[in-house]
Amino acid sequence: MALSRFTALADRIDRLNAGVGRAASWCALGIVLIAFAVVLMRYVLGVGSIWLQESIPYLHAALFLLAAAWTLKENGHVRVDVFYADASPRTQALVDLCGAVLLLLPFTLALLWLALPYVGRSWAILERSRETSGLPLVFLLKTLIPVFALLLALQGVAQAIRALSILIPPPLAGEGGPRSGPGGG
Repeated sequence: MALSRFTALADRIDRLNAGVGRAASWCALGIVLIAFAVVLMRYVLGVGSIWLQESIPYLHAALFLLAAAWTLKENGHVRVDVFYADASPRTQALVDLCGAVLLLLPFTLALLWLALPYVGRSWAILERSRETSGLPLVFLLKTLIPVFALLLALQGVAQAIRALSILIPPPLAGEGGPRSGPGGG
């Protein structure tokens, strides 16, 4: 019963990260369109735009940082697969659990811990581009770092819950209560 509540939490985390990832995937189209516009403006019209050029790395950062947790959910990250693919579901679940608890969550928590003061300083001065006509939104760009860490940590929790649900199967009907019968009492 308690594990089903955690599984429902994992489902909500999956939906959140899928929604954020799908929204962030539109940044790819923005990158292509803006890059095309920059090239067209420069070589056909002979004009340039710093803020338009700067928007490309902003969109690139948003795409990768906001879609990373969704990619993890979809098992799209690069995996050094020595034995995982041929392992049993229980062994895969154990690897996923250990990876999430021992590697992913400590990394994301350390990143969050280190990024918050960095982002806070940027917000305190409303950091802007070094270019005169650049985007005045560097503080928003840096905000993507802790958001990335938080979304990835949440997906790590969901991954750990799913692994536990495989490693701890639900009790069969009739089990789970006090034992009674011959020799018990």
